[in-house]
Amino acid sequence: MSVKKSSAKKTLIPIGKVSQNYEEVTNNIIVRYPSLSKGYQQIARFLTQNPNVVALETINSIAQGCQTHPSSLVRFAQLLGFSGFKAMQGVFQTRLATAAPGFRQRITALESDLAQKNHHGNAGYLNNLVDRDIASLQGLLETVEESDLAKAAHLLAQAETIYIAGQLRSEPISVLLRYLFVMLKRRTVLLDPAGGLAEEMAATLTPKDVLVAISFRHYAKEVVAITEAALATSTPTIAITDSQLSPIAKGARVLFSIPEDEYSFSRSLAAPMCLAQSLAVATAAALHPEKSSPPRIPTVTGKAKPNRRAAPELSA
Repeated sequence: MSVKKSSAKKTLIPIGKVSQNYEEVTNNIIVRYPSLSKGYQQIARFLTQNPNVVALETINSIAQGCQTHPSSLVRFAQLLGFSGFKAMQGVFQTRLATAAPGFRQRITALESDLAQKNHHGNAGYLNNLVDRDIASLQGLLETVEESDLAKAAHLLAQAETIYIAGQLRSEPISVLLRYLFVMLKRRTVLLDPAGGLAEEMAATLTPKDVLVAISFRHYAKEVVAITEAALATSTPTIAITDSQLSPIAKGARVLFSIPEDEYSFSRSLAAPMCLAQSLAVATAAALHPEKSSPPRIPTVTGKAKPNRRAAPELSA
């Protein structure tokens, strides 16, 4: 992997107060992100997308992940007001200790499993993918807040029309969401690229609607444009993405940030698919708060009535 040095010395602007917790650090990064050089923006994206890695790995390993030099990480930390990288890393470690106890043990167990099951043919590939998906689902449990699910469900239940935008690798998630919301009898529009009218359709968004925008690295340009259109019309947006620095995170009423590990061929959809299903179930519950039984989403096949007519007899 080639190592590129950051040329961001011109952005070194000292701040008066050092951030004492993870939320303050990330908020500081988000505010300063547009004015950072490309090299520092690359570091900022890695730090916000991989907070657990930042907490556990060495500065050399993190620098390799950022495709930069360790000294650039030190300067980046100083830009945020810390004495050095170790001081900033301590904030990430405190977050990990309180938000995800036992994470280090699970990562060690995952690495051990992957090492044992590697190079075992096609079944080995399957085992690796399942192990990684289990880890990503566990991470989902640790990052999604009850308050965000409740807020998103309320928006989806009250919206006049639910618009959904997700392309490229995110398209299967958007198609699943459309199916689930239609089965909940919600007016739903999938802003797909067919016919080239997705952005024109997005121009009809209103504050009474809601947009569910889904995009991960490397963010689909059309989804970004649709999200910007929603922001311009004050339409509430629920963003499903990989970082607070994602271009579709700006102005989101509810943000679900799902960090992704890079796989050999792609990135897993297990966690965002699971989140999509949970959003639909939460919406079903919000639509019928008086029901004491668990919410249920009907299916097309389940609603189909069996043909009870007897088969005609064949004449001899």
